[in-house]
Amino acid sequence: MQSEEAMWQATDYGDAGYWDARYKTEKGGAPFDWYRSYAALRPFLRHFVPTSSRVLMLGCGNSLMSEDMVKDGYTEIVNVDISSVVIDMMKQRHDHIPQLTYVQMDVRDMRLFSDRSFDCIVDKGTLDALLCGTNALQAASQMLGEVNRVLKQSGIYMLITYGAPSVRVQNLKQAGPSWKITLYILSSSRVEEEINGLSSSAELTMEPVPLTENGQLPAGFVIEDLESHFIYVCEKMPELS
Repeated sequence: MQSEEAMWQATDYGDAGYWDARYKTEKGGAPFDWYRSYAALRPFLRHFVPTSSRVLMLGCGNSLMSEDMVKDGYTEIVNVDISSVVIDMMKQRHDHIPQLTYVQMDVRDMRLFSDRSFDCIVDKGTLDALLCGTNALQAASQMLGEVNRVLKQSGIYMLITYGAPSVRVQNLKQAGPSWKITLYILSSSRVEEEINGLSSSAELTMEPVPLTENGQLPAGFVIEDLESHFIYVCEKMPELS
């Protein structure tokens, strides 16, 4: 069976046409969550992001993530995706949930939003998708620049990715802002425990992984599960004058 990481490498997930075609084919189909569900990510969001926060969900697709967050008390989530097909679909599906807004948008150009207008930005695979497209590094830099612009000072950019610190920290630094980065690693073997909400699992997965001054894993640190996801909790720090 092809791994999720291999699927990223085999398909151009940075192409809008791909997503429109996919969602037209799957219209009316079951929702799908890339990487992790809200149940697995809940300990991190509830710890770092108050329910009163204005949240921006990048590359929302037809995920249940935002709906589940509203059920858990979050009061305002703006969802954006490059596919007009899936945005129309999600508008219809959630027209009875006023806490959810859906906007067709390329995350590399979010000029519709004013500066510093969000408390939290959640990215569950969107940066990874751009890094699979054409002009990947430029596209990633443009998106992260927009993330920096629309995120409030001391706001949280939560990045869920397959990218290890050796590559992702470099991506983050190229975007311009000074981030305070806290790293967590979620093993694929922990999914069932996390979904079942076991307190012991939540306590263990909330243990941050120490990083060096350069934002890298310590020498000798071994990632035992190669299917793990990395969660970067990036707090936007004040810019130096």
